[in-house]
Amino acid sequence: MDLGLRDRVYVLTGASRGLGFAAARELVADGAKVVVSGRTPDNVAVAAAELGGIEQALGVVADNGDPESAHRLLTTARERFGRLDGVLISVGGPPAGNATEITDAQWQSGFETVFLGAVRLARAAAAELGEGGVIGFVLSGSVREPIPGLAVSNGLRPGLAGYAKALAAELGPRGIRVVGLLPSRVDTDRVRELDALSGDPDAARARHSAAIPLRRYGTPEEFGRAAAFLLSPAASYLTGVLLPVDGGAQHGI
Repeated sequence: MDLGLRDRVYVLTGASRGLGFAAARELVADGAKVVVSGRTPDNVAVAAAELGGIEQALGVVADNGDPESAHRLLTTARERFGRLDGVLISVGGPPAGNATEITDAQWQSGFETVFLGAVRLARAAAAELGEGGVIGFVLSGSVREPIPGLAVSNGLRPGLAGYAKALAAELGPRGIRVVGLLPSRVDTDRVRELDALSGDPDAARARHSAAIPLRRYGTPEEFGRAAAFLLSPAASYLTGVLLPVDGGAQHGI
């Protein structure tokens, strides 16, 4: 199936590695052009090169918590590639910790990056996109089921999912779609770090895999393909959707 991505242009934040990079790779493979951002210059440069270099991908060093980042990223996409068709907003996971341990400073930092930074970019994109545009959010399975030891994620990501649903209703009449992805145990550096917090990462991986109906972690490529589809014109009648990418780990209807 042709996803209709050729020559379309997307901005992806937090895409120098992990799930954001996996999505960018699948978009480029199907003919799209991308602007990818991250906070580390070396990682951003390497990611852009791996995605095909200047003809296909441009890397920008940007922090979602910076109020200037949203405008700069969208402007860069238009100036470099001449158009903007969508954004995929992904941020690194907030610090791990139990609900009774997280400090005010950690909550504030998490809010600025995970929540407010994402809202700023979505709001800026909504003002620039036309009919057929799409705004995507990389959220987490914690939207629907809290994850032990990740209190900040459990607190902030459900709120961002609610914002995404409200935005979908507001932008629908303009032909702009809003979608979200809810990954769970996808085999990224972040998930390996979380497994390592247990003191026995192999045992943690085996335990989590046993609770997933498919009995394994997902691959970044599997997540990337799901993201590319939701962002593509092939998904033109899907909006307000929060898609679990988790091998069936969420058991609710």
